[in-house]
Amino acid sequence: MRVAGTPPVHLVDDVVGRDCPRCPRLVALRHSLRSREPIWHNAPVPSFGAVTARLLIVGLAPGRQGANRTGRPFTGDHAGELLYATLLRSGFATGEYAARPDDGLRLVDARITNAVRCVPPENKPAGEEIRQCRYFLKATIAEMPNLAALVLLGRIAHDSTVAALGRPLAALPFGHGAQHAADELRLFDSYHCSRYNTNTGVLTADMFREVFAAVRRYLDAGSQPAGAAALMSDDRPAGGLDSAP
Repeated sequence: MRVAGTPPVHLVDDVVGRDCPRCPRLVALRHSLRSREPIWHNAPVPSFGAVTARLLIVGLAPGRQGANRTGRPFTGDHAGELLYATLLRSGFATGEYAARPDDGLRLVDARITNAVRCVPPENKPAGEEIRQCRYFLKATIAEMPNLAALVLLGRIAHDSTVAALGRPLAALPFGHGAQHAADELRLFDSYHCSRYNTNTGVLTADMFREVFAAVRRYLDAGSQPAGAAALMSDDRPAGGLDSAP
């Protein structure tokens, strides 16, 4: 339960650490990458941004040569180029994105996390891995005292977040540009900003910008969500691919 304006003493990122043992397949890949690329981050990627932010952006999982290498969500790969350009344009970031964690970029009233914190083989987390990491996603949401809006990038991020909130997926279906009310929270859906989606035209820069423009309008209006159905428990695993909408 969040208490408005009061951040927690211990953050989820501190609990996860660098050696989470929950998913054997991801642990094996992590150890392999540490041997081959010892200067990379090669660990669960922590959230980026202040815990007091009103906006939380949920992605799928770290890219092998992106966040897994740099240690910052969406940093060092194609998806980050579109995401951070859009955040800068919509006032949710300041500075300059230079694809490295020391570039000085700062988020403004926003935070970024992933449904799965460790890099998965071929960018495809298994259902059980998504479910295991949902524990941390749920805790990340709970530790943000001022949270009002979430942008869910792709179906896996959407499905896992909805499950973390204890909602039935049938009541809050994924759809690009869709908005859903979940008590005091507003959920905004977007196709994932992956290279595949942008190269194939599934997601254009204008489509992506409009999602964040809608979030900006919502927060600037006072972030008063509409009513929603009662919470229901649903811990089913999500499915899909990183490149899928």
